[in-house]
Amino acid sequence: MERYIAFDIGDRRIGIAVSDPFNSYALPSQTYVRTTFLKDVEALAAVIKQKGATHMVCGLPVNVDGTPSEQTAKTERFILALEQATGLTAVREDERYTSVIAHEQLHESGKSAKQHKKYVDALAAANILDGFLARTKKQGENQ
Repeated sequence: MERYIAFDIGDRRIGIAVSDPFNSYALPSQTYVRTTFLKDVEALAAVIKQKGATHMVCGLPVNVDGTPSEQTAKTERFILALEQATGLTAVREDERYTSVIAHEQLHESGKSAKQHKKYVDALAAANILDGFLARTKKQGENQ
């Protein structure tokens, strides 16, 4: 059975989301607080295994105009290490505005700004995964 996992990779935290059993929508899972590069890769590889994920989607930060940034290169380095550790190939998904949308969703749900830090990264990962799943479904319908 296929299962998708998505990561919103930041310098301090990594948001994690997983697909529902039918790969129809994303569920925010958790926010991982980073320690060291190697420990982070090991921890996420363990989460992938624990969740039974067979596919990985990683948010790729780019500039507003879509060009690569310094953060793009840092994230790509981490994704490559994660691919090597897991044997999975990651789909790179444009993550522009996913954190902004996540903050808006949390604000609308009544969460205080202080509470946002706890949830925003996992919600951003869910937005990344939802975008990927919707596009994949639409492409499948058009074939």
